[in-house]
Amino acid sequence: MAHITITPISGPVTVIAGGMALGESHRALELKEGSYPPVTYVPRADIDMGQLVRTEKTTTCPWKGQANYYSVRVGDGLLENAVWTYEHPIADVAAIAGHLAFYPDRVTVTRG
Repeated sequence: MAHITITPISGPVTVIAGGMALGESHRALELKEGSYPPVTYVPRADIDMGQLVRTEKTTTCPWKGQANYYSVRVGDGLLENAVWTYEHPIADVAAIAGHLAFYPDRVTVTRG
């Protein structure tokens, strides 16, 4: 198993896509997995879910479980599969259930 740590992020996290704020959270988590860059997971309750469109895409991680994806509405277009979530993660990473993560090349997540 990959070494995974999940820690609370102190202070606010802001999520912006296509110049539009999707949300702000004071309850975000940082997941570190092996040598990968850290990933911010934001509670769904802190994101404007009306701007997200569920897609058919799924992937499976042996250490986290099955991921489901969302696209983000921006203007008259979509940022395809820019958001992922583990709705029923493996027990070792249960803290990320109900949270969303964002591809940094399509969505900006800032701290502070």
